[in-house]
Amino acid sequence: MDYNIMYWTIGVAFILALITGPLFIPILRRLKFGQQIRTEGPQGHQKKKGTPTMGGIIILLALSITFFRFSDDYGLEFYILIVATFGFGLIGFLDDYIKVVFKRSMGLTAKQKLLGQLLVSIIICVMLFAIDYSTALHVPIIEKSIELGWLYFPFIIIVLLGTTNAVNLTDGLDGLVSGTSAIAFGAFAIISMMNSQFETAIFCAAMIGAVLGFLVFNAHPAKVFMGDTGSLSIGGGLAAVAILTKSELLLVIIGGVFVIENLSVIIQVISFKTTGKRVFKMSPIHHHFELSGWSEWRVVISFWLLGLVLAGVGLYIY
Repeated sequence: MDYNIMYWTIGVAFILALITGPLFIPILRRLKFGQQIRTEGPQGHQKKKGTPTMGGIIILLALSITFFRFSDDYGLEFYILIVATFGFGLIGFLDDYIKVVFKRSMGLTAKQKLLGQLLVSIIICVMLFAIDYSTALHVPIIEKSIELGWLYFPFIIIVLLGTTNAVNLTDGLDGLVSGTSAIAFGAFAIISMMNSQFETAIFCAAMIGAVLGFLVFNAHPAKVFMGDTGSLSIGGGLAAVAILTKSELLLVIIGGVFVIENLSVIIQVISFKTTGKRVFKMSPIHHHFELSGWSEWRVVISFWLLGLVLAGVGLYIY
């Protein structure tokens, strides 16, 4: 494939996000779509109350325009990426809308959100089944494939739900998800190119440009938050890319920061319910480092570097 197209895709998506940001952020302010901050969160975050949220729309606009422009084959692979990204993004949008309009910091209930995520995941499974997609699971390092048969589809649902919720949990500090997701999509862009999967590579490039353009406004101190609109759409897109490149297990390494964030919440809940004690000062784990005296920038940069190392390890294994 022509690698110049990849550079153009990243550049165009980046510029579109840069243009969209200054146009869209004032609209969010006028609509009073400000972030609701949990009272049980770090007290330093209370000053962020009222910062415009739902900025994930900026990412989705830049991504979709660029992806449609540079894709040359609107095949099922193309639509799977669109459904995964915008399907989960719609759930995030509804969650954000409830938060900002009805002033409910928790948005959709856990059951409502899970039901929506399951529905999108099942639609993706049906699309994969329709093209007789391989149900073999590739195991890296040993370079073996395990035929899962019909069990592959429940596995895919777990990958989709796990990834979207892990990315969502990570979105707690300015620029954290924007940076770590750009790194993860960068690794999958390389894998896609090695597999000669043009559509997936273009999607990854468009997402890289979109989230980096958004990072200009989302870096500390953030002028806008991506909200669940952004984090769930990013998670859905990331999971879909891993599935289409048959790198589902590598996603655990390449997206290792998201996995660590998710595990920290699970460990904290289990520990508190079984022993009454907390392992971390607060979960997800980025808040633990904040409460340990780290500045927000130090936590974010450290997690970016960790994400870069893990992406490198994933590529090396691949």
